[in-house]
Amino acid sequence: MTQRPTSDEPRPANRGPGAAAGNRAALVTAAREIYAVHGLDAPLSGIARRAGVGQGVLYRHFPDRNAIAAAVLEENVRQIEQAADAEDATLAGVLGVVTWHLTQSAAFIGLLHADGVSGRFHAHAFARDLSERVERALRRCLPDGHRLGAPDAPDDLMLAVAMVSGAATGPTREEREHRALAAWRLLGVTVGPVRPFEG
Repeated sequence: MTQRPTSDEPRPANRGPGAAAGNRAALVTAAREIYAVHGLDAPLSGIARRAGVGQGVLYRHFPDRNAIAAAVLEENVRQIEQAADAEDATLAGVLGVVTWHLTQSAAFIGLLHADGVSGRFHAHAFARDLSERVERALRRCLPDGHRLGAPDAPDDLMLAVAMVSGAATGPTREEREHRALAAWRLLGVTVGPVRPFEG
C-alpha cells in the first residue's frame, strides 16, 4: 500500500540524477534554516520539503540525522575559512561571519563548546576538529598586538568567541544578533557586518 503525503504541499518533482549536487546543496541550506528555528530534533521530512525533494533523496545524500547535521556544521566552518582566506580579510569581517553563524545555529554554538559536546549528533573528535579550524581561521586574521592574540593568554581568542556564543540567546535572530554584538562591544572587540560569507 502506498502511503500518501500528510502535507497539503505538492510532491516534489523528480529532477533526476543530474541534479544530485544541487539537491545536496538545497538540503544543507534547508537543514540550516530548519535547525535555526526547530533545533537538531527537527523532523527530517521537514528538511526534505523545505529543499523541494523527497525523503528518499535526503537519505541518498545523508543516511542519518548525524550526517546532515555534520554537513551543516562543515558548511558553517567552510564559510568562516573562506572569509579568512579572502584577499581583503580582516578580523572584524571574519568575526561578522562567525557572529552570523552564532545567531543562526544552536548547533554551531555547540560546536564551539566542543569540550562539552555530547556524542548525540556528531563525534567529539569531529567537533573538536571543526572548532580548531575556526580558531585557525580567526588567528590568520589577528593583527599583531591584538588583545585577543596575547602570547601570555593563548586561549583568549576562543574564550571570547565562547563568551559571545553564550550571550547569543533569544527567540529571534535579531535579538540574538543584538546580544552577540553587545557582548563583543563589552569585550572591546570590533565586529564587521553580521552576514554570511558570499565569496
